[in-house]
Amino acid sequence: MYGRLVMCSICPSISILHTRKLSTLVELLMASSSFDFLSLKPYTPPSWASHLDPIPSHVFSLAHLPTPIHRWNLPNLPPNTEVWLKRDDLSGMQLSGNKVRKLEFLLADAIAEGADSVITIGGIQSNHCRATAVAAKYLNLDPFLILRTSKLLVDQDPSLTGNLLVERLVGANLQLISKEEYAQIGSVTLANLLKQKLINQGRNPYVIPVGGSNSLGTWGYIEAVREIEMQIQSGTSNVKFDDIVVACGSGGTIAGLSLGSSLSTLKARVHAFSVCDDPDYFHDFVQGLIDGLKAGVNSRDIVHIQNAKGLGYAMNTSEELSFVKEVAEATGVVLDPVYSGKAAYAMLKDMNENPKKWEGRKILFIHTGGLLGLYDKVDQLASFVGNWQRMDVNESVPRQDGIGKMF
Repeated sequence: MYGRLVMCSICPSISILHTRKLSTLVELLMASSSFDFLSLKPYTPPSWASHLDPIPSHVFSLAHLPTPIHRWNLPNLPPNTEVWLKRDDLSGMQLSGNKVRKLEFLLADAIAEGADSVITIGGIQSNHCRATAVAAKYLNLDPFLILRTSKLLVDQDPSLTGNLLVERLVGANLQLISKEEYAQIGSVTLANLLKQKLINQGRNPYVIPVGGSNSLGTWGYIEAVREIEMQIQSGTSNVKFDDIVVACGSGGTIAGLSLGSSLSTLKARVHAFSVCDDPDYFHDFVQGLIDGLKAGVNSRDIVHIQNAKGLGYAMNTSEELSFVKEVAEATGVVLDPVYSGKAAYAMLKDMNENPKKWEGRKILFIHTGGLLGLYDKVDQLASFVGNWQRMDVNESVPRQDGIGKMF
């Protein structure tokens, strides 16, 4: 995986790297290749994670890494508080977001098992399902997506909005299920039912759980911690993060981040804002993931989880959507409404209510992507983005051509 050159993503120029880090960067440069994308490589874990078990044998190069880290000038922060942004929304276009890091390990396992197809499951605008569909097609696997929607829409064409457009363009097989059926039957049973159906047809499907969140997928963000470590070491800002903040929707990302941070030199406290279920559920779920790696740690010791669900999963208040617009206008960073938008909103709310808790701290916020989810909210967003008007041009203005006539 680290055939990819980890340039200084905190600072813009290699010329200002610490001299003591040059040898490491030269080694990485020698190993890098323009043809790494979609390649399958043997995997070697960070030294501080080498005691975990099992360790993946291989990993695919699916994401564009390292993703940048930069200062995020959010307004109204507590005194001397800094927020930095880890741009995992820039891990690719069709594959953007946190899910691709998990898929690098999960799809390597699928190929090792001789799979010819992949099954996964999620909400109707699931970023994970979209990323899985694209990555599967890259690797010549057929994607089957079980998508949860309302009982009023389950028998209708699901439309071409947001993630659905990409999924349908790449030819994913969509299986719609109502929220009520999903709750009654469960995601594991639903995936296994489809798996058995495909096996009966002579296929060899590989099942990826909701969000790619299992112990194998957890390695995606254990590896991301190594990436952050190397970015800090190769930079000149001498930043030491006190906290890492991230949205939590299925648990795998926070499991990898919190375990990696606790084992590595980062030692940053991980704060997760859950956008579904509740903190107790996620503490228990994360415990299962890290127990699956024989980590020997308690999830409650390494991650603090707060509820940011609001109205419910993928449902937004006008205040939350207004916040997304305000942040985009103030900083140029566009947040998704389901995950990072809710997490950032909850973080700023907590900072406002408990400023002493955050005062003077350096915080790394993980932007997990999901931009396509905004297209599902255009009707709700319309009232916040009305800044347009017809250009006023006097008919007597003389004509002057630019490049091309454009008509």
